[in-house]
Amino acid sequence: MSSLVLAQHVTKWYGPRRAVSDVSFAIGQGEIVGLLGPNGSGKSTIFRMLTGYLVPTSGRMEVAGHDVVADSLAVRRVISYVPEDAPLYDHMRVGEFLHFMASLKGSRGAAAKAAVEAAAERLDLTCVMSLLTAKLSRGFRQRVSIAQALLGNPKVLVLDEPTSGLDPHQVIAVRDLIQSLAGSHTVLIASHILSEIEKVASRVMILLDGTLLTADALQERAEETLLRLAAAASEATVRDIVSAVAGVRDVTVEPSAASGTMHYLIRAEPRVAVAADVVAALVEAGVGVSELAEVRPDLERIFLDLTRRASRMAA
Repeated sequence: MSSLVLAQHVTKWYGPRRAVSDVSFAIGQGEIVGLLGPNGSGKSTIFRMLTGYLVPTSGRMEVAGHDVVADSLAVRRVISYVPEDAPLYDHMRVGEFLHFMASLKGSRGAAAKAAVEAAAERLDLTCVMSLLTAKLSRGFRQRVSIAQALLGNPKVLVLDEPTSGLDPHQVIAVRDLIQSLAGSHTVLIASHILSEIEKVASRVMILLDGTLLTADALQERAEETLLRLAAAASEATVRDIVSAVAGVRDVTVEPSAASGTMHYLIRAEPRVAVAADVVAALVEAGVGVSELAEVRPDLERIFLDLTRRASRMAA
């Protein structure tokens, strides 16, 4: 798959502070990709560089083969951006605003009218087209912002925290819309809410302190086996026995309320026999095992695991 969006060794400094550090990734046509990270991790900075609002300090970014710095106008013709606090012209009515945005994107006359009507219907805005944007609720303002972004049929749609401040019904509506765009548009979503990203994205990139920890966190699930173990022995004993089993990568202690029994999380290679080998090693050493179960890692666990490993390496 050829890359529609490309970042190569991108770094951004704000004076003495480095906001983004040597970030590289590639995104193909039709993907829905989530950029996940805590507030202040550099997500918005990456989106602002990608859409031409900021210039990278070093490195290169491309959209549809166009360099975002050297050919920024060509990039803006194929990309649409919805910032977290989506700005609207409060003195305009919704319909007026959408027609104005359509004209900026090159649509005129009947073509503009058809595009606005289609976007309004898709975002359920027909009931507010005559209202001033200043009078809209947070949810409707967000929908109007996404509607204007869809005008001009962009190849790439960039959404920064698209469900921020929305009620549960509005969150579901925006999520359904994003999922409906898969294939026909490439969508990049930034969020610090793990559950929302996991529900809509086909691929998740994780950013921490400006550093990209992984370009495909969901693939982590296929690349290792995760086991939860409860064993009645000292932590040092269990660690030594389990760590010596072929294929085991890491053993961490989990909090437990049961006295005398320690709980562990074991990361291992995706090998069928690894669980049986762990049990056999413990039993042979005379250690009682009360639980050994395979755990399907969710995005939250993958995120915590990656960030903990990054913190240990930094230390």
